[in-house]
Amino acid sequence: MAARVRILKGDRDLIKVLFVCHGNICRSPMAEYVMKDLVKKAGLEGEFSIASAATSTEEIGCPVYPPARRKLAEHGIGCAGHAARQLTAADYASWDYLVGMDGANLRNIRRICGDDPEGKISLLLDWTGRPGEVADPWYTGDFDAAWRDVLEGCSGLLAHIQGEK
Repeated sequence: MAARVRILKGDRDLIKVLFVCHGNICRSPMAEYVMKDLVKKAGLEGEFSIASAATSTEEIGCPVYPPARRKLAEHGIGCAGHAARQLTAADYASWDYLVGMDGANLRNIRRICGDDPEGKISLLLDWTGRPGEVADPWYTGDFDAAWRDVLEGCSGLLAHIQGEK
């Protein structure tokens, strides 16, 4: 799995996690806001920087897709102010973890960022006991399955990070 690089910010090391999907309006922002919620509930807000990005330019500037926003809201998680942005080559150096949702995302992350010499790139479900892909609810319409996968993946990633401390 990815080796974490600690980023010094003032007197604190931040753990920086960037979630990535195709458009940055469904799966990756769901993961971003779920992870922020898990980190907050664990009392670790000041130790993390968490965001999300797209591999495509199709949805740049768009908010979270309404069904994804509703699924987050069902669980008391807000996502106001989100605007989709595209992943850049510079993101590789800026983030400790670049977490894609499916194989196409991983290929595109590598296309944009280049090689992965520090082992930062992974799939979200690699952090669970059932590695695989988070199906894209844009196509499947199944936001319940996406929610379960995202929650399980983020929980696994957070447990991994906490175990490294």
